[in-house]
Amino acid sequence: MNADDLMDVACTLAESDHAPTMQARLRRAVSTAYYAMFHCLAEAAADLFIGSARSPAWHRTYRALEHGRARRACQQAQTMPEFPPEVRDFAKAFVIMQVERQKADYALDTRTYRSSDVQAQVLAAGLAIGQFGQAAVDAKRGFAAHVLFRQRSP
Repeated sequence: MNADDLMDVACTLAESDHAPTMQARLRRAVSTAYYAMFHCLAEAAADLFIGSARSPAWHRTYRALEHGRARRACQQAQTMPEFPPEVRDFAKAFVIMQVERQKADYALDTRTYRSSDVQAQVLAAGLAIGQFGQAAVDAKRGFAAHVLFRQRSP
């Protein structure tokens, strides 16, 4: 999966106004935007720890990212001063988008989605991905370690 490709799909879905399938498209846009963030983080971790070659070790690292663990780590990272604003903002957006993805995918009868709200969510996810990409390599590597590896007491 490629985060940029997923963001393109999310944008297309969010802008669609085909009435019979509008709610499904808007829900898929939210879900796809979250998965763009998830795959952005998985790819960054694999690239930063293994390198960009798609080796078995790269794939293992990419697949090591877990949704629940990532959410908890992102909640913590939002207030950790060792991470720059680009990383903390990504972490905040990741948590928000994961919650929104769960609502979009599973709370099927409780909410009607508006195109303007979904477009704003997709835009926020895309901005967070872009800012994360601009963060210093060491900051991204530290964040990837924080998200992938369990913290042990000294």
